[in-house]
Amino acid sequence: MQYVEAGIETAGVVIVGSGFGGLAAAKQLAKSGVDYVLISSTPEHLFQPLLYQVATGVLASEEIAPPIAGILRRHREADVRLGTVVDIDPDRAVVTYEHEGVRRRIRYGSLIAATGASQSYFGRDDFAEKTFSLKTIDDARRLRAQIERVFAEAAQADEPTRRRLLSFVVVGAGATGVEVAGQLKELAKRHYHQEVSVTLVEGAGEVLPPFGGGLSEYAKKSLTRIGVDVLLGTFVTDIEHGKVTVKGRDGVEHGIAAETVVWSAGVQAGGFAKILAEATGVATDRAGRLLINPDLTVGGYADIYAIGDMTSLNGYPGQSPVAMQEGRHAADIIRRKKQPGTPFTYWDKGSMAVISRFSAVAKLNERITFRGVIAWFMWLAVHLFYLVGFRNRFAAVASWLVAFIGTGRPGFAEVDTTGTNVRTSEIRAA
Repeated sequence: MQYVEAGIETAGVVIVGSGFGGLAAAKQLAKSGVDYVLISSTPEHLFQPLLYQVATGVLASEEIAPPIAGILRRHREADVRLGTVVDIDPDRAVVTYEHEGVRRRIRYGSLIAATGASQSYFGRDDFAEKTFSLKTIDDARRLRAQIERVFAEAAQADEPTRRRLLSFVVVGAGATGVEVAGQLKELAKRHYHQEVSVTLVEGAGEVLPPFGGGLSEYAKKSLTRIGVDVLLGTFVTDIEHGKVTVKGRDGVEHGIAAETVVWSAGVQAGGFAKILAEATGVATDRAGRLLINPDLTVGGYADIYAIGDMTSLNGYPGQSPVAMQEGRHAADIIRRKKQPGTPFTYWDKGSMAVISRFSAVAKLNERITFRGVIAWFMWLAVHLFYLVGFRNRFAAVASWLVAFIGTGRPGFAEVDTTGTNVRTSEIRAA
């Protein structure tokens, strides 16, 4: 890093975002000793697929959100900055980021944008204030505090009040929605020993639509067997305190009791994706995702790459394996292990989702699929492999044993009796 003009630093590569794609790019660049600056809006790397386990008390948040500085501590090439990118001048190759009210500018040789996506409410932004999402650690903590509150109050309440408190609606039957719905039932039965109402609402005609066929049907039957009410071909039309209004295939609306509503339907790109789109003139889809070139570059700029959930390319799914492979591809072009302009091709290694304890689905390809206990252990093994750091893997295994073999929920130790997080500052400072 050096200064070439007043107020502007220079860097060979700037990576914006510390998710799966950003870290994959960083590690790939380090293989060739390429210096880079990584700008992240949070001090931790988030293992997003396990957020639902933080929300339901299976894992503590630090087990899935290790500090970025710790992950990259052996990378002499790494310069990790905390901040939010607020502007980019693609013609001058200058990016501006802000932290604690102070703005800094960096001139880059190459830029890799990997800031992910946020929750979409399909035009009903008021739903954000009435529901719980699962996109960040703070989201998981808020939902966890809510779960603890309703179960604690229900334990001392009369029957009508108890039924009201323990009513959950989960919107969206993708992997997150299915996993949350299943864990809520497991939590109530095995940890709190109370009956709960859990309704899963999905606009499509099947559970886990990307899986399809027999796996989707298995997931639906498994959820129904543990007591989840699954509503397919059903859309949410309104949400108010204690009630979700839905419309089914017949066009008739009806209300569902819901003290807690978890929203996991749809994503949209915003923040830096919007800034980048406006600055470069690149087109976006309806969700605001950048319509990038086959080699992952943005518009007419060969020095700007965009990867992961903030982009749309060839219908690839918004999943971490795609982001990681794209991050490595962009880094390989930058470090000249691949020729500039080389198209990105995704190697689909399969998908998997947990339904409940000892029940999951896994799809390696159209012919090879697994379900039940085997798929559940496969899911554990894969997620354990991708957890960053030995300490995190060891802690996760210990927590899984307590939660899945026993009946405890070690993650709840992070929440005090008032439902506020007592360790946020400790984790942020790590």
